[in-house]
Amino acid sequence: MRVLMFGWEFPPHITGGLGTACFGMTKGLAKNDVEVLFVVPRAYGDEDQTNIRLLNASDVTIDIDHEKDRSYWERVQYMEIGSNIIPYVGPEEFLKYKDGYSTVEHFNRTGSVFARNYQFSGKYGMNLMEEVARYALIGSSIATKYDFDVIHAHDWLTYSAGIAAKETTGKPLVVHMHATEFDRSGENINTDVYAIERRGMEAADRVITVSNLTRNIVIEKYGIDPAKVVTVHNAVEPNDKPKSEYERSGLDAKVVTFLGRITYQKGPEYYIEAAYKIHQVDPSIHFVMAGTGDMLEKMIRRVAQLGMGSHFHFTGFLKGEAVDQMFAMTDVFVMPSISEPFGIVPLEAMRLNVPVVISKQSGVSEVVKHALKVDFWDINGLADAIYGLCHYKPLADCFKDEGKDEVDSLKWELAAKKIKAVYESVV
Repeated sequence: MRVLMFGWEFPPHITGGLGTACFGMTKGLAKNDVEVLFVVPRAYGDEDQTNIRLLNASDVTIDIDHEKDRSYWERVQYMEIGSNIIPYVGPEEFLKYKDGYSTVEHFNRTGSVFARNYQFSGKYGMNLMEEVARYALIGSSIATKYDFDVIHAHDWLTYSAGIAAKETTGKPLVVHMHATEFDRSGENINTDVYAIERRGMEAADRVITVSNLTRNIVIEKYGIDPAKVVTVHNAVEPNDKPKSEYERSGLDAKVVTFLGRITYQKGPEYYIEAAYKIHQVDPSIHFVMAGTGDMLEKMIRRVAQLGMGSHFHFTGFLKGEAVDQMFAMTDVFVMPSISEPFGIVPLEAMRLNVPVVISKQSGVSEVVKHALKVDFWDINGLADAIYGLCHYKPLADCFKDEGKDEVDSLKWELAAKKIKAVYESVV
């Protein structure tokens, strides 16, 4: 079986969990005899193509004066840009984008989106909507150049490309919902993004969600037929390198880590308030917040107000080996997300024998047993869980050992087998 897959990023050039998930998924599909043609806006040449064939959208030409290419344009929609659409940039960068690029209504046929040759940035920046539009044009065009059985589109940025490819070829479309607009924004959603998500799922033959939590949102909030919505939980890439081979922090104290986008969805405020409660009882513990996002400056100011600056560290964005190095220094990992469709990061921590505290409002809580689970809003419960893992060795040892064994069984090969079954159901 051959799949035409649309994604926005692929390792090592990633800005979040989506690229990591796509990498593990494609490796797992290869082990299940599925060949993947993976389209990215921009390829850099250093991507691992052992299990995929990477197609660079920047290499595809379009001639809008030709009737065929002009017909692709009819499948593209524009929308306003908002902070939740570009979640992986810092607050300063976003203010520049928002002030200088509020809408894309000014586009016309002379714009660069219609140029014969177009170089994608492949990022989440100022020209995102232009790139999404061009990517949809490319999706329709590229679908006519390759032989495949099914189309698979990841998240809303690629849904228009998936729809265009389906309309061009008649091949079945599977869309993968890794995070909904309700996860990113709560009830204050961007209606344009919501519309694209809904349109993509309505056009799809099957919708894959990363958890039952997300599946329920898709059915209840988007009105999608439950019969075509399938849950396939994410997995994690194994790490055979023992924790002892990484450097320790150099601190003669416990280290507690939050690692993720510093945005509303991830609950960073609850982490800081819980840290303060712990700090009042045990001021020796050090706290880390790794990542970037639109709430970063607010979190830095809050830590300063609480007088915790000497015991609270902001590392910026980490990826690849740096993530595992951070976990090797960590005694407890915390993910207090308000709404987390899945959450691969706790699994990455557990595979290095780090006990974790996660919110009950996360998809990963559906598949792991050996994690302490609390409501994201329960600051006292969060503080108690962190404190207990820091101070009661038998408890921490149990979650380290049992958690490591549990996460080692969550393989992408098994998740990919379920995804292949979804493909087979529509082909």
